[in-house]
Amino acid sequence: MQTLTINGIDHQFDAPDDMPLLWVIRDLIGLKGTKYGCGIGQCGACTVLIDGVAQRSCMVPVSSITGLKITTIEGADDATARAVRTAWQELAVPQCGYCQSGQIMAATDLLSRNPNPSDEEISNQMGSTICRCCTYHRVKLAVRRAADTLA
Repeated sequence: MQTLTINGIDHQFDAPDDMPLLWVIRDLIGLKGTKYGCGIGQCGACTVLIDGVAQRSCMVPVSSITGLKITTIEGADDATARAVRTAWQELAVPQCGYCQSGQIMAATDLLSRNPNPSDEEISNQMGSTICRCCTYHRVKLAVRRAADTLA
């Protein structure tokens, strides 16, 4: 039996040590906000915060994060995450919405570390999360608006 702290709650589960965190979150814990996209760490749909740092959960073996705090989109509720979600809604960022939980988690990580990122820093952080609908311009505007709100 293993235990992980996800969104401030200890969850016990049985899983092989090499099971990706994504499958623990979705299939064993039942939190469906973190999405499966590619399974090889390229798209970013599965991004969560591990001890506050954005990570692709499809690439993280569950055995490597014992004792660390995992935050999924369902648990992202600090001032930074709220500012990001509000900006996302105000600017109607999502189109199909599939990548949005990963985008929001990546933006929350960026603004937690750098409350006033340059456009280049925003592009570098957010450009690695693939959006099939190409809402990148709105993503960038929303990150900027969230940063302005937090200032």
